[in-house]
Amino acid sequence: MTHHVSSMLETYPKDLGDIDQQKLAECIEACFECAQTCTACADACLAEDMVAQLSTCIRKNLDCADICATTGRVLSRQTGNNAEVTRVVLEACRAACKACGDECAQHAGEHEHCRVCAEACRRCEAACADLISSLG
Repeated sequence: MTHHVSSMLETYPKDLGDIDQQKLAECIEACFECAQTCTACADACLAEDMVAQLSTCIRKNLDCADICATTGRVLSRQTGNNAEVTRVVLEACRAACKACGDECAQHAGEHEHCRVCAEACRRCEAACADLISSLG
């Protein structure tokens, strides 16, 4: 699934340095996938009859979606890369994914969209952690 992401990284005209290109591609993909999934989950929560009980879930979905989309965009830009900013953005994304994933997991038994969202959050959280650990 990382074909286009990997292809774009491979076409970068400069050296990407010592960053693990596969982990970078996987993290970018996981971020954008999670952003979409969280946006869709928030929308599905709004369509539920018990929407008031899902307000925290909706908020965490939307926060996670925004942070994941931003992280994916930051990671996609390699020119003049700032390692400190990259690490902080990845940490924020990992934290947002954990919070959203935990919240969605609480509703997963009743709402299938929350189960799917929790899985996407866990995948993105792990991808961020993997990339952080490869940064050294």
